[in-house]
Order: sequence, then C-alpha cells, then structure tokens
Amino acid sequence: MNDARAIALIGLMGAGKTCVARALAGRLGHPVEDLDERVEARAGCTVAEVFAREGETEFRRREGEALEAALAAGARVLACGGGIVLDPGNRARLRERCRVVWLEVSPREAGRRIEADAVSRPLLAGGPVEARLKALLRERAPFYESIAELCVITDGRDPDEVAGVILDALATREKS
Repeated sequence: MNDARAIALIGLMGAGKTCVARALAGRLGHPVEDLDERVEARAGCTVAEVFAREGETEFRRREGEALEAALAAGARVLACGGGIVLDPGNRARLRERCRVVWLEVSPREAGRRIEADAVSRPLLAGGPVEARLKALLRERAPFYESIAELCVITDGRDPDEVAGVILDALATREKS
C-alpha cells in the first residue's frame, strides 16, 4: 500500500478492533497502537478505573491526547476506542490523517464476544449488555459512518479474515 496514512479502526466495543489491528499490523510489518492501552499506560490504571475516578469526560480528553500522540509518533495501525468518534476534534483528526475503517458488528455478536469481560466496561452498566450495545450503536453509527472510508462487517469472521478484506479493499481504492 502506498498511502502513508495510518489505518484507524473504529466501531462498537466487541467489533474486534484490537484483534484486527494486530492482524493488520502483522501483515504490514508495523506495530499496533491501541489507544485504550495508551490511556491506561499514561493514567497508570485501567480504562474502567479512569471512568470511575475521573469520569467519562476526562477519559475522552485522555483518549484525544492518546490519538494525537500516536499520530505524532508516526503510528500506522490504530485500534481506537469505540467512543473516540464522540469528540468532533477526534473525528476531524481521524478523517484528515487516517484511512478510517469502521468495523461493523451487530450488538448481539458484540455482546457474545465481550460477555466474559462486560463487567469491566463502564458503558455497559445499567442494563442488559445487548440493549446497552444497541443504544451505543444508535448514538455512534452516524459518527462512524461520517468518517469511515470503508466499512467491514465482522460478524462471523475471524480477525485475520477481516484484516485481509481491509487490505484488499484499501489496495483496490488506491488503484482507482
């Protein structure tokens, strides 16, 4: 691929952003930048602890800083948090500086994938997991769609298969 912009994966929690980013990075020979991991390293605690101690607003601020730092460091493959698109500045950064890929997943499949660690995800508190995921998707889908160059459905696909679909589609776009 000739496009030097980072490939940024966005989508609902459980879409496979981290796993697909690792598969992409392996194929491209680049390290993965997981923005949640960057936030955790800087904060010295988990995302759930940041939410509990400082609230979602502070987490989103930290997430924006992590995005900017990763891009400034020359990141080539980014696994973004599901809510990164809520901030207009983050959407602009992603749209301008990345090839954004929306990993689309049904709330049912996402819930199945994350059920083992759903309790550690602050935004899933307060209701059945699938219902909370549906609500998050309703809120975020217009943002995902507004900045995505490509949308790939991940239901029924493993991370390596999704990575292959992404690379093929991006390569085809470069040729046209």
